[in-house]
Amino acid sequence: MAILKTENLNYVYSQGTPFEKTAVRNVNLEIEKGEFVGIIGHTGSGKSTLIQHFNGLLRPSSGKIYLDGKDIWADKSQIRQVRFRVGLVFQYPEYQIFEETVYRDIAFGPKNMGLSEQETDRRVRATAQRVGIPESMLEKSPFELSGGEKRRVAIAGVMAMEPEVLILDEPTAGLDPKGRELILNQIKEYHKTMGCTVLLVSHSMEDVARYASRLLVMNRAEVFCFDSTAEVFKRSAEIEKIGLSVPQITRVFNILREKGIDIADDVYTVKYAKEKILEYLKSGGKLQ
Repeated sequence: MAILKTENLNYVYSQGTPFEKTAVRNVNLEIEKGEFVGIIGHTGSGKSTLIQHFNGLLRPSSGKIYLDGKDIWADKSQIRQVRFRVGLVFQYPEYQIFEETVYRDIAFGPKNMGLSEQETDRRVRATAQRVGIPESMLEKSPFELSGGEKRRVAIAGVMAMEPEVLILDEPTAGLDPKGRELILNQIKEYHKTMGCTVLLVSHSMEDVARYASRLLVMNRAEVFCFDSTAEVFKRSAEIEKIGLSVPQITRVFNILREKGIDIADDVYTVKYAKEKILEYLKSGGKLQ
C-alpha cells in the first residue's frame, strides 16, 4: 500500500492576482512504504512546492493528498500529527537552529510530540550517534559548530521524531564533497536501519543515481517521469533536453552507443558501468 499518494494535485501561487503562477499541475503519484525516492528537476520545476504538500505545510489549490490511505486535509485538527509522521528537512536547515545546546535542539521535536523525558533522551542520543555527533558535543552551543556539523544537528532534529516518511530538500547544498558524502551515507544508513520512506530532493543526478531506487523528475510544474532509476536513465537524452544534466558515466555510454557500440542504455553509476562493460567484453564485443 502507498504511504503517500496524490490525486490530481494542483497548487497555484497568488491565485486570482496578476502574479498568479501554477507551481504544481495535475500531479498523480503513489510512493510505497520503505522506498528511497529521488526527486529532481531544474529550479522552478515545482519539486520543493510538491514536497511541502506531503506534510501539510501547503494546502492544495485542488486535488488530494493521502497519508497511509487517509486524506490529510479531511480533518484539519490532525495536521499537526501529520507533520510528526512526515518529517521535512528544509534546504540549509542549520539556519533554523535556535536552541542553547545541541541536545535541546535535537530534543525539540520529540518534546513537542509529548514524549516522556526518558524516551526523548533515548531518541536524542540514538539519533546523535547515528549522524556522527559525539556525546561530548551534545552540551555545546550549536553556534560553535562547523557548517557541516550544524547541518547534521538540524537533520538529527527531524530524524529524532522517527517519522514514517523523511523528506530532505537539497540536504547537501553548499557542502564540500567530503561533507556531502558523509551526510548522504548517513541518510542511506538511517533508511536501512529504520525502514522508513525517504524522499531526497537534489540537483545532483550523481547523488540520486547512487542512493535512490526510484526517481521522480519534475518539469514545468508537472511530472515528467516517475520510474525505477534504471528506466529513468534510459531516457537520458530526453532528460538533457529539458535542461537537466545526467551522470558523466551515463554520457560516456551514450557516446559509445552513438559510435555504434551495442552496449547497455541504463547505466548511471560507475560500479554498474564496470559490470556492463565486462559483460559486453565477455560476449565478444569490442570497445573500438
